[in-house]
Amino acid sequence: MNDIQPGLPVQQQLDLLKRGVVDLVSEEDLKARLERGTPLRVKLGADPTRPDLHLGHAVILRKMRQFQDLGHKVIMLIGDFTAMIGDPSGKSKTRPPVTLEQTRANAQSYLEQCRLILRGEPEVLELRFNSEWLEPMGYADVIRLASRYTVARIMERDDFKKRFESGTPISLHELLYPLTQGYDSVALEADVELGGTDQLFNNLVGRALQRDYDQAPQIVLTLPLLVGLDGVEKMSKSLDNYIGLTDAPDVMFAGLMKVPDPLLDNYFTLLTDLPREEIERLLAGHPVEAHIRLAREVTGWLHPDADLDAALDRFRSVAKGGIPQNIPQVTVAAGELNEAGRVSAARLVALAGLEPSNGAARKLIQNRGLKIDGEVYADPQGSLSIPAGGLVLQKGKDKFVRVQLDG
Repeated sequence: MNDIQPGLPVQQQLDLLKRGVVDLVSEEDLKARLERGTPLRVKLGADPTRPDLHLGHAVILRKMRQFQDLGHKVIMLIGDFTAMIGDPSGKSKTRPPVTLEQTRANAQSYLEQCRLILRGEPEVLELRFNSEWLEPMGYADVIRLASRYTVARIMERDDFKKRFESGTPISLHELLYPLTQGYDSVALEADVELGGTDQLFNNLVGRALQRDYDQAPQIVLTLPLLVGLDGVEKMSKSLDNYIGLTDAPDVMFAGLMKVPDPLLDNYFTLLTDLPREEIERLLAGHPVEAHIRLAREVTGWLHPDADLDAALDRFRSVAKGGIPQNIPQVTVAAGELNEAGRVSAARLVALAGLEPSNGAARKLIQNRGLKIDGEVYADPQGSLSIPAGGLVLQKGKDKFVRVQLDG
């Protein structure tokens, strides 16, 4: 990202902060607080139920970085306590809770990845855990908090309404989630809360609770959920339509080259600093050139030392059916071989890290999704010997691993 200097005129700050935004409640409030000329407290809450981040998370982290570069303090709030409830936003059923220990372990990986985008100076970054104020609360405190909001208001939330009308169970602890998230804003005295569009209701609850606690209500700013590479669902690891924040430069570059054409505008707007005029010029030209520019901009931002020309050459080689150079290597222990010196093909795929289990590997092979040394391998029960030079396993178009025998 381009560094932004504090002291920009208020209107320029406002225009920058509004880029890519879906909901802003309210623009007048944000402008008034910017005009005060004092640093704002900008909150982003995250329940670290999964340790890995992708470019969908980068959309909001980029907005946080913009606030930092304008001289404001962003608060990375780790919802270690609320993660035990499980955020029901957008869910059609109760989400399984996780333990406090699990959330804190995931948080370490989460924070390391966030620092790829966020500045770490204490004057612009504050790290907090909501167990600080939620864990000490007693039963009477929870009752008092619950008295500040009505069931009717909670049931206005779209996912709760749909589940209630369809007869899908809603646990009482889920109804408390918006209140506990909203109370975080009270505890932190947040000026601004960021979130995806699925968090609008929860963030507005925080705004209402702050009024009830005699605080100035926070500005609520939401950003769109980045659609994944399938062009249909939001980016998600579980849907395998994602580009990881820590993916190697070649992998990230190749993933960005596969962004569906209709999403190019969205990706340029949310993940780059390119001016609107430049984006429109790229969109009016050849889609391949637009993809290359997108891949260069985003990969170069997250991997400033990467050889982007080499990444493009590798992508073109793979697109033509070739096997690229410098692919990851995995060594297979001799103990994995049977008496005939062979190993199950499914087991080899799992050992190479292309699938999480032997069963998933067999399904991949059965669906003709595996190539070995450039040729489709379609026997899910087959076995292989590993020659001295190793074997190149390929999943899909751009995931390659060379497997070699130990020793």
